[in-house]
Amino acid sequence: MSPVLDGVDPGLWERATRHPFLRQVGQGRAAFFDVWLAQDALFVADLVVFQSRLVARAPRSAQAVIAGGVVGLVAELDWFDQQADALGVPAEVAAAGAAPAAATRSYRAFLRRLDAEPYPRAVVALWVLERVYLEAWRYAGSCGSAGPHAAAVAHWTEPAFAAYVTELEDLAAAAADELGGEVRDVVTAVLVHEAAFWDMAEVGR
Repeated sequence: MSPVLDGVDPGLWERATRHPFLRQVGQGRAAFFDVWLAQDALFVADLVVFQSRLVARAPRSAQAVIAGGVVGLVAELDWFDQQADALGVPAEVAAAGAAPAAATRSYRAFLRRLDAEPYPRAVVALWVLERVYLEAWRYAGSCGSAGPHAAAVAHWTEPAFAAYVTELEDLAAAAADELGGEVRDVVTAVLVHEAAFWDMAEVGR
């Protein structure tokens, strides 16, 4: 595990990366997958805003990696629409038209706070949330054939995404040296929001 994650609460890491909802996805029996899909589309739209602004205030050496991530997020929104169509999710929901759940609103507020904080804290948080996503979907993929959710598992475990997470890790490691003891607070905050998002997806609200 990356040194940036040293001292992380094992139980919280487990909730963020090996949540029961992810097991249900892997087994093809996630009852509220459409709810998760709609809420994650909202989150990704928020992340586009946050990450675009981060590009502008990042060191020149970091801008290409972060900007590449923004391009990937925009493509992600198109992918959400395709998946929603395949799953029969209503068009108004698929087009990021769902009402944000409490977990989504909380994550949105967190990104806005990060937008006002120094670059090192923001880039560490960005890497952690992407690393959690990668680990979470790898776990989902290990839980079964995924059935109707196989496309989602494949999408978030593909080599290109893993390579992007590795590139972000290099940026986060450099930033963590500047943060010192603040790193654990940033990591913990992201894990709390990630776990809450999976909780929301499991119960459908």
